[in-house]
Amino acid sequence: MANARRQLVVLARWPAPGRCKQRLAASCGSSAFAAAMQRRLSWHTVQTAAAAARHCSSELRLSASGLGPRALRRWGQHLQLTPQQLELQRGGNLGCRMHRQLQAGFSRGVLQMVLIGSDLPDLQSSDLEQAFCALEQHDLVLGPANDGGYWLIGMSRRGFQRSGAALFTGIPWSTDQVLPLSLQRAAAHGLRVGLLRHQSDLDRRSALAPWLERLRDR
Repeated sequence: MANARRQLVVLARWPAPGRCKQRLAASCGSSAFAAAMQRRLSWHTVQTAAAAARHCSSELRLSASGLGPRALRRWGQHLQLTPQQLELQRGGNLGCRMHRQLQAGFSRGVLQMVLIGSDLPDLQSSDLEQAFCALEQHDLVLGPANDGGYWLIGMSRRGFQRSGAALFTGIPWSTDQVLPLSLQRAAAHGLRVGLLRHQSDLDRRSALAPWLERLRDR
């Protein structure tokens, strides 16, 4: 799908002990357990995203960090992705990495892009489908997180051209100011903004119980 109009990108970290879910590892007292949870979350996220991508005629990509090319290929096979759907993330803070991802996609001719992380136990394919639907009428779509950030960002090419890097520079990432500051920047650049439902990522031991219970019921 080289000339895809839409692109859906999962930003993920290699689920190895000590390389992912640091807050969850600290909360649970085990980096191995946190990595195991991340592996389950990554599988859930990619399979959910794949279903949404098929329904929305979107190109799906996994942009991964914390591993090398050979390990990425093996992980991609496990996640049922092709080599063409895989890429290694370059460095920088979260804002820099998201901006680079959007810039690369739009430069290839994509018209709508949606970026998500891999820490969302309640993610549904309908969430991603709604994001693309909202981009038909909005320049920017955000999925508010309960901690004050956002779990999804979607942009149209028009919105990206109007705002440039404003949504991704000078933002205090991992604080409760991420969403309000992003909305302020969007308003200052005249972007039409759509919001999705609130969700929480899986970063604390207290959030594990309901998710593990749902896994046992499947």
